[in-house]
Amino acid sequence: MASNKRILVTGGAGFLGSHLCARLLELGNEVLCVDNFYTGSRDNILPLLDNPRFELERHDITFPLYVEVDEIYNLACPASPIHYQNNPVQTTKTSVHGAINMLGLAKRTGARIFQASTSEVYGDPSVHPQTEDYHGNVSTTGPRACYDEGKRCAETLFFDYLRQHNLSIRVARIFNTYGPKMLPDDGRVVSNFIVQALKGQPITVYGDGKQTRSFCYVDDLIEGFLRLMAAPDDVTGPMNLGNPDEFTIRELAEKIIHMTGSTSELVEKPLPMDDPMQRCPDISLAEKSLGWRPAVKLDEGLEKTIAYFRGIV
Repeated sequence: MASNKRILVTGGAGFLGSHLCARLLELGNEVLCVDNFYTGSRDNILPLLDNPRFELERHDITFPLYVEVDEIYNLACPASPIHYQNNPVQTTKTSVHGAINMLGLAKRTGARIFQASTSEVYGDPSVHPQTEDYHGNVSTTGPRACYDEGKRCAETLFFDYLRQHNLSIRVARIFNTYGPKMLPDDGRVVSNFIVQALKGQPITVYGDGKQTRSFCYVDDLIEGFLRLMAAPDDVTGPMNLGNPDEFTIRELAEKIIHMTGSTSELVEKPLPMDDPMQRCPDISLAEKSLGWRPAVKLDEGLEKTIAYFRGIV
């Protein structure tokens, strides 16, 4: 899969973006990392700055970007509720205006373009596990809608550019992903639980903890990105990328307490509005089209993630 393309990664200083930038450099590409540092961190890409094939540009993709590239990975958007609800109008603008600007860039340069969509397009699903042909159960007016509907609109734009301009597109629907370089204060369940456990604080479980999630280790997800981007043009997605192994939130909390040797106790709090009760991908399409399936089991991934957080909290 080695190549020497010039590749733009928006949101490249974020959790997923920084892992993707590092992997693309390993494969011999030139990488232009673009980030406005709203949730991205310079620390995430610090090891890459001395690489002569790596370039960093501070830029907000709600404004046009004029560069020459062969491929575009559009990852720019705050992805955790605590961040995307902090400035919901900007979140929608990043998803919608950002998609328009990146699609325009792809059209001008003839670049293949990848959209980091989300399992949140399924909302609180009435179908389980979620397949790509399920159209979702999403509130258009709730506090999560800025992210959910922004990402749904971005998917619409990508497929309209395919139909209207014959653009080479790829759309991935990302399910819960975890690993090193997650922000300790991003409000996501894995980072929350690990930080609370390491500090000996009460672990906050929303509702009764019986809601389920599936957790994909970041290295597996990035491999899925690369395979989807390299797939033939008739493999556009939308395609689920995530780990189909399903756990309750309470199981996750108890596992992290055990693995950290923590004395933390579980504390239940009310469930947030529109929080989905089940989230698990059907990855049959990715298995068939890409030969992709996550390889890292939860215990192995958590060990690496806990070791990372021990070094920063």
